[in-house]
Amino acid sequence: MAATHSTAIPVRQSTLSPTVVLLAGWLVPGLGHLLLKKPIRAALLFVSVLVMFCLGLAMHGKTYTPTTGDPLDVLGFVGQAGAIGLYAIAKIAGIGATQLSDTLSDYGTKFVVVAGLLNVMAAVDAQSLANGRKAGL
Repeated sequence: MAATHSTAIPVRQSTLSPTVVLLAGWLVPGLGHLLLKKPIRAALLFVSVLVMFCLGLAMHGKTYTPTTGDPLDVLGFVGQAGAIGLYAIAKIAGIGATQLSDTLSDYGTKFVVVAGLLNVMAAVDAQSLANGRKAGL
């Protein structure tokens, strides 16, 4: 029988706390990857989430609030809160529609929600890199 050997890439755990990396990536898109010394990935994520969020707002997308009691508004808020830093800036600045006025604003709302969901995926990816569950290429 032939001997087999593993060709797996060794996974190195970061010295940063995975929780810190997760929270940083949630607050500012790409910051978790930047803390892990992955500047290109961080820049791509930052630009992607920021542009998608801003395009959504430029299309008069709605920014949800969790206080309406409507389950769909709560779900929309959860999606948008995935990019909590950008969401907070938009709310403080009063940017974002309160009502959907046309089809374009509906698409804009979807852009803002998807930007938040993309940011959550990026933050979880950074956390996985930080705790060594994923090899960073």
